[in-house]
Amino acid sequence: MTLLVDFGGRHRIISYSVVLVHLSEEAVWKMPLFKRKPFDLAKPPEDLEPSDLVYQVRFTKEIFRDYQEYLNRINLYRQRVWMCKSTGKSNLTYEEAMVMEKNAIQKVQQLPNDLVAPALRIIQFSMLSLRDLADLVTKKLQKDLFVGAELYGKKDDGLYPCRVLKIVENGVGKMQYEVALLGENKKITENAILHGEDLVWKKTPFNRKILKSFIRESTCRSIPWVLHEKLAQKHGISTDLPEELRSKFFLQGGQLVNRTKKRKNENRNNVGEANGESGKSKRNKGETGKPDASKEENNQPEDEPVKYPIDDLLVKPGPDDPLFTDRPSPSRDFNVPMDCIGDLLMVWDFCSSFSRVLNLWPFSLEDFENAICHKDSNLVLIVETHSALLRILIKDDGEYSLALQNKKRKSKISLITWTEYVCDFLEMINVTELCSCMTTIKRGHYGLLDANAKLGILRELVCHALETDLIRGKLDDLIEQRRALGATVRGEALEYARKKREEKEQLKGESNGLEVKENSMESTGSNPHMAENGEENGDMVEEVISSRQSNAFVNRKQLNGQSKRGEKQKLDPKVEAENITNSNEKEAQKQLTGEKKEDQEKKSKEKREQRKEYFKREMEKRSIRTNPLGKDRDYNRYWWFRRDGRIFVESSDSKQWGYYCAKEEVDALMSSLNPKGERERALQQQLEKFYPRISLELQKRSKDLAQKIALEEAVLRRSTRVRAPPRENPANAFLKYVNKWKED
Repeated sequence: MTLLVDFGGRHRIISYSVVLVHLSEEAVWKMPLFKRKPFDLAKPPEDLEPSDLVYQVRFTKEIFRDYQEYLNRINLYRQRVWMCKSTGKSNLTYEEAMVMEKNAIQKVQQLPNDLVAPALRIIQFSMLSLRDLADLVTKKLQKDLFVGAELYGKKDDGLYPCRVLKIVENGVGKMQYEVALLGENKKITENAILHGEDLVWKKTPFNRKILKSFIRESTCRSIPWVLHEKLAQKHGISTDLPEELRSKFFLQGGQLVNRTKKRKNENRNNVGEANGESGKSKRNKGETGKPDASKEENNQPEDEPVKYPIDDLLVKPGPDDPLFTDRPSPSRDFNVPMDCIGDLLMVWDFCSSFSRVLNLWPFSLEDFENAICHKDSNLVLIVETHSALLRILIKDDGEYSLALQNKKRKSKISLITWTEYVCDFLEMINVTELCSCMTTIKRGHYGLLDANAKLGILRELVCHALETDLIRGKLDDLIEQRRALGATVRGEALEYARKKREEKEQLKGESNGLEVKENSMESTGSNPHMAENGEENGDMVEEVISSRQSNAFVNRKQLNGQSKRGEKQKLDPKVEAENITNSNEKEAQKQLTGEKKEDQEKKSKEKREQRKEYFKREMEKRSIRTNPLGKDRDYNRYWWFRRDGRIFVESSDSKQWGYYCAKEEVDALMSSLNPKGERERALQQQLEKFYPRISLELQKRSKDLAQKIALEEAVLRRSTRVRAPPRENPANAFLKYVNKWKED
């Protein structure tokens, strides 16, 4: 039987017998969770014939006869809806979660066997959260020393590495330990009996992350945490529920059940059964109606339109697609071998990011690459880079510092002795490939090493430097500063929103007040002289009240009213002129206030934009790590380093590297990305986000490159009699490097 197997989107047909061998040999790991719930794999089809063509998923070994079912399952596995149970990390693809699960289980298995049973006793039926439980287990296990534990012992006012050989009880209640003091290459120098307080862990064999994975793997339920039954029986741990939990929980069929939740579910089910009868009657009525003609004609469901973005490998060209340009091929003219580019970028980025902590003056990537390829054994740039990393390890008072103390070396590294410190470091890490370079280094021929060896040494130095307290403290400071900046940004945004809300409410209140005033003026101002002429108002009231009085009295009052109204009408033109001038002045004031408000709003908007840019720059200064911009259709990763400007392209297998160094190449790259695919859509968004800065850096780089070429041509045009020294050539700028931040 033959199978079509998925290899990252590329399908290959392989022998069915080969798959059976792999299935029998491969270890079974815990499956990832689908939306935080267990997911069952598809069962293999029955009655398979040797001539059948079937499709197999590479990482789950599932077999499908139907190609559409196979594609649907592959598409599901590529969605970021999976979760690793051991680490609790979500938003993963199935394969990423499975690899993380495998690595986590391997780390959990590194926990010493003597600590497993005590840890499980603490975990069983604990009501603490995962973090608090991991902290409690860590605190208690640090006091439990076991045979074979390697730690440090205090003796004769010194701290020496040792190994526990035997646990001795002195009968008083205090434990004593017979330990073997270790020398170079972990050779036993002498035996001694020490108290528990004289033994300290320099580095515990476990950490909180491993313990969290251990807790998740060993339990079938959380809060209270319940161990797997077989695991509890193996280590002799009771599975009986404690007295304090029996009022809230009970065991049913080997499972722990919450009493209150079960009661709520029963009540909900009773309500659902009561409502179910009415629902059934409604459905029966609906079934008696005429079926839809379209469904009757076509039994198959209608094809739903594709919702983009989808997986890039499933995207097909459509009639509404824009015209995509051809993707430009990246440049590959590196000086170092292709398999060293990753280490080159990693070491350079670390030294550039932590230059202040390392007291190392920053240098360009080209200078670092040229220095690595140079054959000079005491090149200043290389010497200062090694010395800065070694000083960090010495200040940490760790394993390397102890090794130097045993050899009685001075803490000051010089241009003459730096290779000795490098050899001491290689002896400590004991990596076979790098230890073979020690003889060449000791002879003073470091420059003759190949680029792989040089970058391998620097890579190991960077990895050990990342574990030092100094670098970790700097990272913690950067994280706290980023959090403080984020809190400030959110606070300013909330304050601005509050002010805008208050202004709207104030304007709304003013508009309501004006409407009330206008309405009152309209009600009393139908006769404009009534408010001004108090006597007339009184006369009118009297006229109404004394309507039964004599006609002579009424006529006299009417004549008085008419004469007074005549006088008022004579004053009307002056009042109207004053009202017109007042209204014009008010309109002019309104225009001025409106213009002032617009200017103030523009200024405040500019200030907000400036503040946003300021916070953005400050956040970038405190960047903790460099992440890729994204991936393209073929899973190639794209990297952009702020201090270099170029966009580097890493192949999916990390074996090939290239770079784009011109703005036109970046434009062509962006025009070639299809936003219908998930990966290329995300990559396009990141490129658009950083496009102004990338363009600026690339244009600046192009100008600098043009100046360098002009200088090189000027050097070549000089006469041989007045030939310029080689250090004047811009290509040899790395030879002039000086560490301006060097420690005295």
